[in-house]
Amino acid sequence: MTQAEKPAPTTQDFDREFRAQVAQMTSGLAPTAFTTAWADWAMHLALSPAKQRELQQHVMERANDTWSFALRALTGTPVSPADGFDGQPERRFDAQDWTQFPFNVYARAYQNNLALMNEAVRDVGGVTDYHAQLLEFAVRMLLDASSPANYLATNPEVLALTKSEQGQNLVRGVQNMIDDLQRTVNDIGPAGTEDFAVGETLAVTPGKVVFRNELIEVIQYTPTTKQVYAEPILMVPAWIMKYYILDLSPRNSMIKYLVDQGHTVFTMSWKNPDEKDRNIGMDDYVEKGFRAAVDVVSAIVPKQKIHAVGYCIGGTLLTIGAAAMARDKDDRLGSITMFAAQTDFSEPGELAFFINPSQLAMLEATMHQKGVLESKQMAGAFAMLRAQDLLWQPIVNNYLKGQRAPMMDLMAWNADGTRMPWRMHSEYLYRLYLDNELATNRFPVGGKLIRLSDINVPMFVVGTEADHVAPWKSVYKVDNLVRSDDLTFLLTASGHNAGIVCGPVHPKRHYRMRTRRLADPHLAPDDWLEAATKYDGAWWPAWHGWLADRSSGKTKLPAMGAAGKGYRVLEDAPGQYVRQR
Repeated sequence: MTQAEKPAPTTQDFDREFRAQVAQMTSGLAPTAFTTAWADWAMHLALSPAKQRELQQHVMERANDTWSFALRALTGTPVSPADGFDGQPERRFDAQDWTQFPFNVYARAYQNNLALMNEAVRDVGGVTDYHAQLLEFAVRMLLDASSPANYLATNPEVLALTKSEQGQNLVRGVQNMIDDLQRTVNDIGPAGTEDFAVGETLAVTPGKVVFRNELIEVIQYTPTTKQVYAEPILMVPAWIMKYYILDLSPRNSMIKYLVDQGHTVFTMSWKNPDEKDRNIGMDDYVEKGFRAAVDVVSAIVPKQKIHAVGYCIGGTLLTIGAAAMARDKDDRLGSITMFAAQTDFSEPGELAFFINPSQLAMLEATMHQKGVLESKQMAGAFAMLRAQDLLWQPIVNNYLKGQRAPMMDLMAWNADGTRMPWRMHSEYLYRLYLDNELATNRFPVGGKLIRLSDINVPMFVVGTEADHVAPWKSVYKVDNLVRSDDLTFLLTASGHNAGIVCGPVHPKRHYRMRTRRLADPHLAPDDWLEAATKYDGAWWPAWHGWLADRSSGKTKLPAMGAAGKGYRVLEDAPGQYVRQR
């Protein structure tokens, strides 16, 4: 098409471009969302004289507490900023150095400000719950940034370290900052990631790539036992990150663990899309992704049911694909396992701060301009959700203390992000997160609606206690949506990633597990927590036992690939797509 033949920009095109430009100035945040929340709060606070008087009283009480504490600290006697504090003290001020004047006063004043600002945005009659939560998030970001622990002059731990090392920590910190800036400019991973190379130290479980299309590769892993369970396992990883979170270093590799237990394991490896893939949509991810992989496994291990396993949004895709298969009378799935995966997005957790019409309009405009969502944008959103742990504390450690945290396999994987196509991610955010079409039976696949209630195979669902991405109570909602007569829910310690890839042996971990039948009364999440049995240790062996109990026994090893059916061995694992940047 020549320049003269190109259609003139529409009003929508112009507005998209304008929003994309605004997003560059606001780090992707929609100012309208926060402005609307603030206006809602301010107007309703103006109509709440009793709340105003209460806040005025609290201002005086908090100010008096700070001044009285300062007078106590002026005597020179060490006193903790948590001593006598009316509220939840901040753990970042637990060190003995914070008991000295004036640093304990800084910390006490900060804690009072934190408590006061949270009180101000809570319990204002008429303010929507979502706007109140959005304001609490904004307050948390502001106060995380203003903590005295973040700055050299007000952090006694850093000052003591600087004195003892005669400033060498600051020299190292400057060197670390320069190194990080150079890595950012040159698009190189964080310091230490060079020690974790895909195919050398990560993703090293032996296997073969047996299929490749424009969206996925399918890897079949080499068995390590003389016989294998008859039913193969198909892993459906999230496309937001590389698949090898399931195949980290050997001690943390779930895939290696399953192979060593006698399972035939396949995994999908998603392509890292670029601008040419902008129009790939959710239907493509179902048909050319999940269903294509099911066809591969069925051809290589024929006449056997498949244990399908989905992680994060890969688990969401798995339930979409499984519901479509059930709708179409395709019974090749023998069971479904979901790791930290949501199907009902009515309570999506802290990600809801970025899921509103204003925010999505800005994000969609940015993606439309580039054709993809860059991995750094998604990483930035996750960092804001846990700014203290993922942003400010690393800044203090790296640049003020001059201390680099040792790189680990999970951290190296986390730095190896992927892009997402404009159409697919827009559909995912609008139709699943914003409109909750999947849970309300309004989500189509191939032009026809699907229903999660058509899923009636055994299910094993895992949630994690400290998940900021997929809160376990949201993950648990699948229990109300499917018709499975055999559903086991397991709640494990830790967060979204560390709770899943914890390794087969972890004596400091624990989990709770309970199986329900379809005829059993439904338990609310808190009731389930009380009823479920608690176990010490890692949960992988319990899951393996569940899979083994739902298998038909051991059989001979399958062939690698099926050349006669069009699935010949293409190359060694981990393949090409996982190496794409």
